[in-house]
Amino acid sequence: MLTLENALIWYEHINVVNGFSHIERVYKISERLALAENADLDIVHAAALLHDVEGTVPGSEAREQHHLLSANFAGRILQNEGWSEDRIKAVQHCIRTHRYRCDSEIPATIEAKCISDSENLDVLGAIGAIRTMLCAAIDGSHIDVRPSQQFLENWTKKPDELYSAYHEYLFKIQKVEQKLFTQTAREIAKNRREFLNLFIEQLIAEIKGEK
Repeated sequence: MLTLENALIWYEHINVVNGFSHIERVYKISERLALAENADLDIVHAAALLHDVEGTVPGSEAREQHHLLSANFAGRILQNEGWSEDRIKAVQHCIRTHRYRCDSEIPATIEAKCISDSENLDVLGAIGAIRTMLCAAIDGSHIDVRPSQQFLENWTKKPDELYSAYHEYLFKIQKVEQKLFTQTAREIAKNRREFLNLFIEQLIAEIKGEK
């Protein structure tokens, strides 16, 4: 049976940024979205539990394909659980389309939109600030490296340029609301975005010695 408690074993080896605490948050917020948007709760729950189950180990070469690997893993798990083929495919679609940096397949169902929105909401607000700083630390980067002009113009780093928390904020976080699908998620995002913007503004001011 798929439950939060049973899913823990799949995420024990993954770091705090993408590990079980992230799964718990996505599970809870996707449930909230599913109830508000009349989505199939069983499909949303299964996708939330399984969406990062493969290929998310830090430094893994499989990281860029983790949404596909996790979808395949989910298929095997759900088949063993006795799910029908069409419902398995519905969960796999949710998992394949949850990743911000991949647009090869767009969420086409309300369940997939709930999972995608939940994933994106987790980079906003207080949690988003913490996750961004942790990512920088895990990657051996810095929180206070200012992006080059090249990065600001075309989102590509110079050969020797470190990717900092501020890079991630500019490249992804400040634009994430544009990729939200549900009205419920957009309403939640407003408060989280306002908090995060204030945090980043304060951080930059402190780095510059202005505050």
